[in-house]
Amino acid sequence: MSFWVYIIKCSDGSYYTGHTDDLDRRIAQHLEGEISSCYTFDRRPLELVFAQEFPNREEALGSEQQIKGWGRKKKEAMIRGDWVEVSRLARSSFDKLRTNG
Repeated sequence: MSFWVYIIKCSDGSYYTGHTDDLDRRIAQHLEGEISSCYTFDRRPLELVFAQEFPNREEALGSEQQIKGWGRKKKEAMIRGDWVEVSRLARSSFDKLRTNG
């Protein structure tokens, strides 16, 4: 069974990151507003902007948690597939931690 990490862009410009074992069903739930307590419910219409498949739930959940810790610029670089920029932003964050920590 495969698992997915996905990013949805909301109508207010914010991003929602989640993981699932059924990407089509989960995205449909977001789009239709089936879960009224979900972050995306009041931010429709929505657009799926990124999805990546993983072999198991643990890897998908780990990736989701990592992405949720990223800033907007780094998420947008990943969405564009700009891995050079993702790496640059990661180094930049690490350097800030080293000098301020």
